[in-house]
Amino acid sequence: MARSVTILYFAWLRERVGRAQEAFDLPETVRTVADLLDYLPSRGPGHEAALRNRKSVRCSVNQEFADPGTSVRPGDEIGLFPPVTGG
Repeated sequence: MARSVTILYFAWLRERVGRAQEAFDLPETVRTVADLLDYLPSRGPGHEAALRNRKSVRCSVNQEFADPGTSVRPGDEIGLFPPVTGG
């Protein structure tokens, strides 16, 4: 069964990955946001550079903030973005 998800990249993550979004089938081993963040660097040097410091990456699943234990399911839209600071 296909496990397709859409990943959206924002700000400097988009620049390092080289695209604003991509859709692909996840391996069976990817079940959570943490699993996804472990997997994405294997997709290429841009992904590896973008996710080198995971503390500087925030995630959302279906437009809701997500923590590392949040489940990732087929059809989900996952956003990856830098922390937001205010002033």
